[in-house]
Amino acid sequence: MEKKLILQDIFIYPIKSLGGIRLAEGQVEERGFRYDRRWMLVDETGRFVSQREFAKLALLQVEVGEDSLFVFHKADPNKRLQIPLDRAEGKELLVTIWDDEVTGKVVNEESGKWFSEFLGFKVDLVVMPESSKRAVDPRYAVNEESVSFADGMPYLFIGQSSLDDLNSRLENPVPMDRFRPNLVFSGGEPFLEDQLRKVQIGGVTFQLIKPCARCVMTTVDQKTGEKGKEPLKTLSSYRTVNNKVMFGQNAVALNLGSVNIGDELIPLS
Repeated sequence: MEKKLILQDIFIYPIKSLGGIRLAEGQVEERGFRYDRRWMLVDETGRFVSQREFAKLALLQVEVGEDSLFVFHKADPNKRLQIPLDRAEGKELLVTIWDDEVTGKVVNEESGKWFSEFLGFKVDLVVMPESSKRAVDPRYAVNEESVSFADGMPYLFIGQSSLDDLNSRLENPVPMDRFRPNLVFSGGEPFLEDQLRKVQIGGVTFQLIKPCARCVMTTVDQKTGEKGKEPLKTLSSYRTVNNKVMFGQNAVALNLGSVNIGDELIPLS
């Protein structure tokens, strides 16, 4: 096992519950990496739409261009949608994500129509304006941080060794994309992230706050959009705490900056 801990992967998920993007460099902002979960699909009541109920969303991949997001069907890349990065033409509305209600702005009519046709029911694509503040749960915030449309925390750390440990128990190994982390590090023992509190990567210090409770989304194959029972079934046999299955550590950034693949991850406490 490597003694050094190295940042192996950086991921963002610009549109909540759609395909993620691996980056060489991540721009660290208070509410998450730049562009991470700043967009979200909502139904006619304003409630967020996710793979938990609609696993086929896994089939949609996102790319970040110079001034646009691009969304396309993994099986048919010609089915593409272009979304302006810095322009939303629709109305502002209150959207609901879990127990939070926050202001979102409808991107445009074209985007809503494209996603509605894909899902088979009416949805809108909303973006989180910079002026919109969604507070991290006060029980876990360090400096009254805000968060994007992520489930609750700005960053998620997972050690590659933890996935390796899980895969050693599975008949069919699963890739890391089942768990939608932001930062994956190599080196160290399985579940080392559970013991880390503060870590420095490049010039940025992160504070790891609490374990991440996992749901049925981990059972969705991100290539096919099909649901199964694993890896949640096996994970629950040895990673259950208070009736919740834990994998990965939620975190906040204590300062802004950038991190790069290959950076050393230095435990501070």
